[in-house]
Amino acid sequence: MRFDWAGRRVLVTGAAGFIGSALVWGLNGRGCANVVVADFAGSAEKERNLEPLRFTELVDAGHLAGRLESGSLGRFDCVFHLGACSSTTEMDEEYLRKNNFEYTRELARWAMAQKVRFVYASSAATYGDGSLGMDDGDLQRMKLLRPLNPYGNSKQMFDLCAFENGWLDRIVGLKYFNVFGPNEYHKGDMRSVVLKSFRQILDTGAIRLFKSYKPQYADGEQRRDFLYVKDAVEMTLFLAENPAANGIFNIGSGQAHSWNELAAAIFAALGRAARIEYVDMPETIRERYQYFTKADIGKLREVGYGKLITPLTEAVKEYVGNYLVPDKVLGQ
Repeated sequence: MRFDWAGRRVLVTGAAGFIGSALVWGLNGRGCANVVVADFAGSAEKERNLEPLRFTELVDAGHLAGRLESGSLGRFDCVFHLGACSSTTEMDEEYLRKNNFEYTRELARWAMAQKVRFVYASSAATYGDGSLGMDDGDLQRMKLLRPLNPYGNSKQMFDLCAFENGWLDRIVGLKYFNVFGPNEYHKGDMRSVVLKSFRQILDTGAIRLFKSYKPQYADGEQRRDFLYVKDAVEMTLFLAENPAANGIFNIGSGQAHSWNELAAAIFAALGRAARIEYVDMPETIRERYQYFTKADIGKLREVGYGKLITPLTEAVKEYVGNYLVPDKVLGQ
């Protein structure tokens, strides 16, 4: 029996952002328009993400905690906390601590006190260089993970807080891998390589990829788990719908593809011959660069998620053809 989102009242933080706005789009598609969206005032591109979507109120994220505590926003059935600083190059650790850890902790406490379903965004960045694996089933091993940047540390801080306080049997944490797709126009340097490469092809006819600095990887053969945002939304909503599915889950495709494969898919979507240039990786990120990511999604499958995941080439073709070329966002 399909879960009835049409009868639910939902709060989505980070709702003008990439995955947040895609999630509101997904809720609308399930008949749910009783959605309160929260975000900080942003760019015209972020505002554009919300224009086609249906929701009841837009709340400034800086005022959200006070309004929840006062009760002025009323009762919710589910909170999706996707708001955060998502920059992997942000070096202000105190800012990340307040924005990514403390804000999440207080919102989780409020949701649990109100007995509201709480789903929050963690990140695959918590796995660091991947040497300890990328298994979401071993929570004890989670304490040994060493993220490669302050952003990953800030996400790890809340994962550990939730684990140590025994919250993970009541809430859901999502370790998103390399998500790409419509509604990421505003993300600047954090845009996916698909969007960056699309623009590079239009400007120069070529795609620039980082050279490899490890002998076991040829240039462009560094590998990532790429996931289309529509699949990320399906997985997120599935876990929210299932109260027995608690804890931390990897949100990925379960496949690792090289940057060269991704580049080939982008050129194919545009009907052009591939032309790749390999460029030096900035020294500032060489020691913190992930050469391989692949989500173990066995735990997600075990709790009943059975949908097929969009193959990379199909996802890139849809993204390029239906959104990038006509310059559209979800819902248009």
